[in-house]
Amino acid sequence: MDEITAKLYSFLEPLIDGTDIFIVGIKVKPTNNVKVFLDADSGFSIDKCTAINRKLYPLIENSEMFPAGDFSLEVSSPGVDEPLVQMRQYTKNIGRKVMVTTGEGLEITGMLKDNNEQFITLEVLEKKAKVSVLKEIPHSEIKKTVVQIIF
Repeated sequence: MDEITAKLYSFLEPLIDGTDIFIVGIKVKPTNNVKVFLDADSGFSIDKCTAINRKLYPLIENSEMFPAGDFSLEVSSPGVDEPLVQMRQYTKNIGRKVMVTTGEGLEITGMLKDNNEQFITLEVLEKKAKVSVLKEIPHSEIKKTVVQIIF
């Protein structure tokens, strides 16, 4: 982690301490565009997003991390099409349909039923037998997991 990202984490952690909000990631573009991706166990609302943005912006500005205050700040959730990256995101999405891509390139779609330190459990429909089975997939074998939007 570079120095700027570490500093941003140090600003954010006290702002979310004691809440259900957690950091998913931080990206800083060469144009000094700071993107902070947050989520919350109870959902990351626009109100939560706005509150964090309003508290974080002056901390960055007063730190003089960027010359002449030349930076922009975006605080948001990662978005529905972004892969899950934190254990808490898996737990938060229990009961939702996900597509898991394994390290071997196999894609498995099913209902996320459980998450623990070692693996996730998916309920997968076996099309030939027309029955649902539970599949445990070790976290170490997961390349990415994306929540599937059902309309």
